[in-house]
Amino acid sequence: MRRPAPLLVPALAAVLLLSACGSERAGDRNSGPRAAAQPSLIQVSEPAVDGVRIVALAIPSDSPSPTESASHSPSPSPSPSEPSDFRVTPDRLDRPAEPRDLGVHAVYEVTNESSEALTYTIAFAFTNSTGEVMDTRRETVSAVAPGKTVRSQVELGDLAPGASPVTRVKIAGVTKVPAAEAPGGTGDCPASGTRLWADEGDAAMGLRVVGLHVEYCGKGEYTVEGYPLLELLDDDREPVDGVKILKGSKEITTGLGDDEAPRPVTLKSGETAIARLVWRNTTGFGTPVNVPYVRVRAKAGAAPVTVTPRLDLGTTGKLGVTPWQRPG
Repeated sequence: MRRPAPLLVPALAAVLLLSACGSERAGDRNSGPRAAAQPSLIQVSEPAVDGVRIVALAIPSDSPSPTESASHSPSPSPSPSEPSDFRVTPDRLDRPAEPRDLGVHAVYEVTNESSEALTYTIAFAFTNSTGEVMDTRRETVSAVAPGKTVRSQVELGDLAPGASPVTRVKIAGVTKVPAAEAPGGTGDCPASGTRLWADEGDAAMGLRVVGLHVEYCGKGEYTVEGYPLLELLDDDREPVDGVKILKGSKEITTGLGDDEAPRPVTLKSGETAIARLVWRNTTGFGTPVNVPYVRVRAKAGAAPVTVTPRLDLGTTGKLGVTPWQRPG
């Protein structure tokens, strides 16, 4: 899981961000032997998507100038007397930081208007002037407290040779789960002693396969046996009815081989087990069913983790799950 880097915004991006949001302002550093060239910026005023809004798109001055649009307009110049770079911590306090050169990047805010702490995963699409997507990025913002706003940034990185210059960025999708149920493959070991997450999956000819991974990071040993326990949830994280959860994959496909019989898998610290979600995106008569969230327990009594495989089940009404086994 990729987490956003600490926010180190170039001078002009900092000014735009803070002036656009009506909060503290940060300014320009143009002294010293390596005074960075000021980037071209586009101010973004598009509405938020599920609590996430893009504040600014910064483009290095050696890149082609972006095309202006109704929702993207140039920013004012900074005052030379203002402080330089800043970063924003989860409590949204501005702190001095060492300068860092960035390429094309967007500054964004996440506002949690719910009554519980949430972890957000945001998909960004960087596009050219005609709207063609040049590249995408995915960022995770962890444990945003109720009523709080967190500010961060996403960097585009290097484009393929010959790609058109990026002039816009948009939010392609947002998922949010209770912070206490957020998946995690990195970071400190949770109190449960286990980490659980879903991979990016594989799709071919309408067949979908997503792996569920559980890692033990505690002391001693941890045993899973049989099938992970699943709850299918809609966009509001409420239960989805009308989908049959099958033990095994043979009713979905024979392409994964014979279903293995469940057996105990005992993990030492650092070891993992894998189970798979298997379904087909086949649409016939009826209303297609989409399941954005799945709450998973590695076994009975285990702490729940909510993953976001976005099950596009079509009208099949079926989801297969394989038993836990060692990877490989």
